[in-house]
Amino acid sequence: MKPPRINVLGVGISVLTLDSAVESVLENLAEGRQGYVTVTGVHGVSECQNDTELREIHNQSMLSTPDGMPLTWMGRLQGIGPQQMNRVYGPDLMLKVFERGEQKNLRHYFFGGNEGVAELLKEKLRERFPSAQIVGTHTPPFRPLTEGEEIELVEELNQQKPHCLWVGLSTPKQERFMAGFLERYGTQKNNELPRLTAPLIMFGVGAAFDFHAGLVPQAPPWMQRAGLEWFYRLQKEPRRLWKRYLKNNPLFLARAALQLIGLRKYDLPSQE
Repeated sequence: MKPPRINVLGVGISVLTLDSAVESVLENLAEGRQGYVTVTGVHGVSECQNDTELREIHNQSMLSTPDGMPLTWMGRLQGIGPQQMNRVYGPDLMLKVFERGEQKNLRHYFFGGNEGVAELLKEKLRERFPSAQIVGTHTPPFRPLTEGEEIELVEELNQQKPHCLWVGLSTPKQERFMAGFLERYGTQKNNELPRLTAPLIMFGVGAAFDFHAGLVPQAPPWMQRAGLEWFYRLQKEPRRLWKRYLKNNPLFLARAALQLIGLRKYDLPSQE
């Protein structure tokens, strides 16, 4: 059963803590399910405001974790306590699933990153988790995969049978890839394309590839807890991130305030 969701500007954010997110992943794998997890912060919610398809992708996910502190604060303002919902940061989720995966014999596959990043990530995580089963890596081109390339990936995944497919393509590219790939090749598809045969959960973790490969520093924990990670990252990568943070953050705050005081309504599909 999926956890309940709060409504953040029409995007359903799962009511989760880090531990309950990992338990939900393990339960879904044990029950043989396929699905995808969106790790959703202010940027992801903001991208959904002018993109109904992307909003549907988030709302149809297996889980949409509250990646940023503002989303957990929205939970508090909607009556959700810290024991039920707290920040589920993508890099932390990745490490926690790897930690539990050593006990559960989970198999992992890395898809994404710049050239060489997935292999470096594999080395770093094997140093940290010596018993981890990392069964493959793939660095895709900077364009959508062709159907032939997708079929080759399906064949590779069916051969290696990873439980966890970690996707590092950045938002919203990774969300579109995960949803589209499962729609075309998952167990529920109805066409003549090859089918993914094993339980599989895809995680869109973006910058976690660079963080855990040791290529980009993470914000100090106190800045993360204070909701200031955006400021730290903006200082590190101003040319790439200035528009995201200096435009999206004020817009998010304004929209959230209007939602909370009832001046703007955002519909959220009912959760099955």
